Amino acid sequence: MKKGLRWRFSLIGAVVIFAIIFFLPSTPVFKAMPEWWGKNLPNRGITLGLDLQGGMHLVFEVDGEKAVDSAVERTASGIRQLLTEKKIRFTAIKRSGFTGIEITHPSESSTQIKKVVENNYPSLRIKDAGKSRLNLILADKESEKIKETATEQALETIRNRIDQFGVAEPVIHRQETNQIVVQLPGIKDPQRAIDLIGKTALLEFKLLDEESPVAAQLPASIPSGGEEKLLSEFKDRIPEGDEILFERVVDKETGRVSKRPYLAKKRAVLTGDVLTEARVNIDTRYNEPYVSVSFDSEGAKIFERVTGENVKKRMAIILDNNIYSAPVIQERIAGGHAQITGRFTENEAKDLAIVLRAGALPAPINMLQNVTVGPSLGQDSIDAGVKAGMIGAIAVILFMVIYYRLSGVIADFAVFLNVIILLGALAWFNATLTLPGIAGIILTIGMSVDANVLIFERIREELRLGKTVRAAIDAGYKKAFLTIVDSHVTTLITAAVLFQFGTGPIKGFAVTLSLGVMINLFTSMMGTRVVFDLITSKRALKRLSI
Repeated sequence: MKKGLRWRFSLIGAVVIFAIIFFLPSTPVFKAMPEWWGKNLPNRGITLGLDLQGGMHLVFEVDGEKAVDSAVERTASGIRQLLTEKKIRFTAIKRSGFTGIEITHPSESSTQIKKVVENNYPSLRIKDAGKSRLNLILADKESEKIKETATEQALETIRNRIDQFGVAEPVIHRQETNQIVVQLPGIKDPQRAIDLIGKTALLEFKLLDEESPVAAQLPASIPSGGEEKLLSEFKDRIPEGDEILFERVVDKETGRVSKRPYLAKKRAVLTGDVLTEARVNIDTRYNEPYVSVSFDSEGAKIFERVTGENVKKRMAIILDNNIYSAPVIQERIAGGHAQITGRFTENEAKDLAIVLRAGALPAPINMLQNVTVGPSLGQDSIDAGVKAGMIGAIAVILFMVIYYRLSGVIADFAVFLNVIILLGALAWFNATLTLPGIAGIILTIGMSVDANVLIFERIREELRLGKTVRAAIDAGYKKAFLTIVDSHVTTLITAAVLFQFGTGPIKGFAVTLSLGVMINLFTSMMGTRVVFDLITSKRALKRLSI
C-alpha cells in the first residue's frame, strides 16, 4: 500500500473508532461493557429530547412590575436609613404612586435631602412639591432596566435550581421580553419540579410581637384556607409595624392541614442575602430532616447581636411569607448557623436547600403553559422515526447497488460511515437528539448519496470518452469537487441561519444538519476515493463496475 493511501486509511479508521467509542454509551451494548470502560472512556451517549423520551414543557412569565415595586420599596428604605445615619431631619418617607417616593421634612432640610438623594440615587428624578415636601420619581429607563435584569436573574436562578435538581439536558432559554421556557426531558415528578422552579425563596428572620394584646387574641389554629377571613377580622387591630403570618401545620395522625397565625414584626432582622450554605441534616431525636443554614461574616455578626438582644423571645424563620418555624431564642447564638425545621419530608427538605443555595428569584413568576409529554408518545415517535429511516436507507442502498453495481456498494459504505461518524459527533458534543434532529440525519443521508451520484456520473462521462479507469476516476472526482462543495456550503449557510434565529427543535435540526454536511464532505471525497484508490492500486483495471 502506498504511503499516501496508508495515512488516509489510518485517518478514516481513527475517526470511525473514535465515533464508535463516543456513540457506544447510547446503545444497549454499553451495559455489557467492563467497569473500567465507564471510568476511563466516554460514558454519556446521545441524550434524547423532550419529544422522544417525554417530559415537561413549561413557560413562565416574570412579574417585572413586582420587581420594580420591590426596588422602589428598597430605595425608600435605603433613603430612610441614610438620612437617619446622617442625622438629617425628615418627617416621613412613604410611597407615592407606583414608582414615586414622597418625603416630608422641615423646610431647612430640603437642600441636604436633595444632596443625599442626588449623590446616592442618580436614577431618581427630584421634584419640589411645596416648601416641606419632595417627590422622587424613578426614571422610566431605570424601570425598564430593572424589568430586564429581573428576567435575566430569574433565568439564571431557574437554571441553577434545575442543575441542582439533577435533570439531564434541560432546555432553558428566554422567550420574548419577560418569558422563560423550561423543557425537562424524562422528568418523573412534574409537580415537584414546578414547585421547585416557582418558589420565590425570599428567606427572612423576623421577631414575633408577643407583647401586643393582639397576639393573645389570635386563635391557636385555623382551618387551611381561612387566612383571608382572619386577616379581614384583625385588619383594624394589627399594630403599625406588625403583620400576621401563618405556619402550616400537618397532623401526623390524621394528615389534616391547619394554619397557626403569628403576629410578627414587619421589619426583617436578617434576610437570605447573607446566606452562604444550606444543607439537609437529620434530627436524631425525632428522625426528621431539617435544613441547616450558614451566614457570611456580616450575617453572623447580625445574627449574634439580634439573638443576644432578644433572649427568651421568639424569632420566626420565614420563606415567601410562610413561617417554617418560630423557636424561642434560648441564648446568644454565635458562629453564624441556624436551623429551619418544619416537619419536612426528605424531598421537601432537599428542595428547600436547593432554592436557598440557588438564591431567591428577583420577582415572582407566573406559569403560562404546562405541557406534559408522555413517554409513550415519545416511544411512538422513536418507532416511527426508526421505521422511516430504515425503509429509506434500504431503498437507497438497493437503488445504488442495482444502478451502480460495485460502485454503488462503495457509495453505501460511505453512507454507513457517514451515519456512524455523525452519531459519534452528536455524542461527543453531548447534543440532544429530537425528531427534527432525526430528520436532519435522514436529509444528510440523502445528500451523501447525491454527492456520490455526482461523482459517479462524472466518472461515467470520462469512461465514455475512452479514458482509462484510473484517469476517469481522477477526472470524475476533480470535476465533481466544486459542485459538491458549492451545494454543501450553501446548505451549511442555511443551517447556520436556522441555528442563529431558530429556537429549540429548529436549533437541534440545524446542529445535526451542520455536522452531517461537514462529515458528508469527508466521507464522499475521501471515504469512497480511498476505496477506489485501493482497488486500482493493486492492478490496472480495464473496466469499472459503475
